[in-house]
Amino acid sequence: MASWYTCMRDVLFDSLPADRREAARSALTAAFGPAPLTALQQVTSGASALIYRIEVADRPYLLRLDSLQRDDIRDPERAYLCMRTAEEAGIAPALHHADATAGVAIMDFVPGRSLSEHPGGPRGLARDLGDLAARLQATSAFPPVADYLSVLKGLLGRLLGSGLFASGLLDRHQAGFERIRQAYPWDSSALVSSHNDPHPGNIMFDGRRLWLIDWEDAYRNDPLVDVAIFTLYLAPSPELEGLLLQSWLGRPPDRVLRARLVLMRQLVRLFYACASSLHAATPEVVPETDLAALTPAEFRAAVDQGRLVAGAPETQRIGGKVALATFLAVLATPTFEEALVVVQQG
Repeated sequence: MASWYTCMRDVLFDSLPADRREAARSALTAAFGPAPLTALQQVTSGASALIYRIEVADRPYLLRLDSLQRDDIRDPERAYLCMRTAEEAGIAPALHHADATAGVAIMDFVPGRSLSEHPGGPRGLARDLGDLAARLQATSAFPPVADYLSVLKGLLGRLLGSGLFASGLLDRHQAGFERIRQAYPWDSSALVSSHNDPHPGNIMFDGRRLWLIDWEDAYRNDPLVDVAIFTLYLAPSPELEGLLLQSWLGRPPDRVLRARLVLMRQLVRLFYACASSLHAATPEVVPETDLAALTPAEFRAAVDQGRLVAGAPETQRIGGKVALATFLAVLATPTFEEALVVVQQG
């Protein structure tokens, strides 16, 4: 029997990239000792990580092989530290092994269900998201990185210089960003633990509770970043936004905080627009000459219905245009102008 398990394990490991097999073997041995690997199937593949659903002694886990490239944001040592902190707070699935040098982590597999199945409906989901943000921000602060406004300024600069868009097409985005940057009251002393990418694909619902996964972008950040992303995707109405903010704060939000949230939503829209557009870039790309795009609701419906494949380069390109167009639409509203005034006065 032992030789059969050894043969099966070797066959399963053959599906991993050759240069990562030994690191994966070492991680599994460190986490589970001689327990046999009985299944291995790739779940996702991207520029930053390969993720596999594995079974050890017939129990499911996730094996994550992070990119060995390192930069100011992509740092497995920081990501694994943040993941461990979130695990201890009951926000991330249990982490069984993490080796930042090898870029390998093993965690519990959470069988996900649709967020639409939340027993409290959209209102209950909004409250749970607010509570999730509050619990994360109550942990010991994650390590710092460059402040979010500086990161976004650099990302926008890369997009402007990428040739992906015709000259002048993004001038209003740059001007709008500068207006927000001048107005937003950035306070380095008030930064908190932040996931920084809690879109619906990184929120797992197991039928009872919510979990956050994929901590590679986690670091110390403004308290409204995660909250803004939650409201952008999952609490878009004033009522749901209010429920989420009440749950997060433990009290009703005041006028200044709501105004700051309007501005932060613009910042995270621009962040996703830049990141998605740059991620989808190819050497033979033809510069975009207009920003005609689907509405956010149309885009989400196309992904949900399978007409666009989540994570695919073309979906990223279209999603980037959606975010860029929405950013401009919000810039033109009285709500945005009022938010700028309220934040500056507040």
